[in-house]
Amino acid sequence: MANVSAFAGVDVGSLGTKTVILVDGEIAGYSILRTGINTEENGLHGLETALENAGLKREDLKYIVATGYGRISAPYADKTMTEITCHAKGAHYLHPQTRTIIDMGGQDCKAIRLDEDGNVTDFAMNDKCAAGTGRFLEVMANVFKVSLDELGPLSLRATEVLPVSSTCTVFAESETVSLLARGERPENIIIGIHHAIANRVGGMFSRVGIESDVFFSGGVAKNIGMRKALEDVLKVKIVEPKKDPQLVGAIGAAVIAQNSWKRGR
Repeated sequence: MANVSAFAGVDVGSLGTKTVILVDGEIAGYSILRTGINTEENGLHGLETALENAGLKREDLKYIVATGYGRISAPYADKTMTEITCHAKGAHYLHPQTRTIIDMGGQDCKAIRLDEDGNVTDFAMNDKCAAGTGRFLEVMANVFKVSLDELGPLSLRATEVLPVSSTCTVFAESETVSLLARGERPENIIIGIHHAIANRVGGMFSRVGIESDVFFSGGVAKNIGMRKALEDVLKVKIVEPKKDPQLVGAIGAAVIAQNSWKRGR
């Protein structure tokens, strides 16, 4: 493709490496790969895969922005940005009316407020424990001996919300085992786990506030049960994503790459 100006956003997360290629403000290609031990290698592999999907070459890229915890190992990037800034720009790109973001990744959870231009005005972050993260739900899925993808649909089959009092991974796992031994229906426990996480998120929003439209990003946003629990607990409507919610940070990074190149920095 001759005379193309392409921009890349690479989001190296704890569990997944996501890359998005923008051309003329539109998503031309992307990739989602499992994050391995070597974050620099993962980022480069994700970049090459996304470029291949877009039918482009490395020399077509004008600017690259890296984000995620692996951004510290991204010498291939022209700039690095925080996940919070990138998720804000990504959500704004996909849904300009977004004013609040719930971001649930592999190892942290964020509550983000933004203005009409997609700039962050306030945020709260849980990065000290696994509660409200993909890792927490992975542990719970193992207890029920189901895949992570099955948790959400199972929760929708619940006949009641069985309260799970702890969002500490260790205690919640023990509590769940006890509830199963007592003969409680797995679906009722699973929806209780989702509600416990939603209540934890509600506590974060009590600090930063919540305003419509509400956008749900991160890998956990694929969980339909988590989406419903958040809507029920927070009393809000969450917008339907136009793209895979895992890509939001990478999309934001690519938008920032394009804007930075246009400004000459």
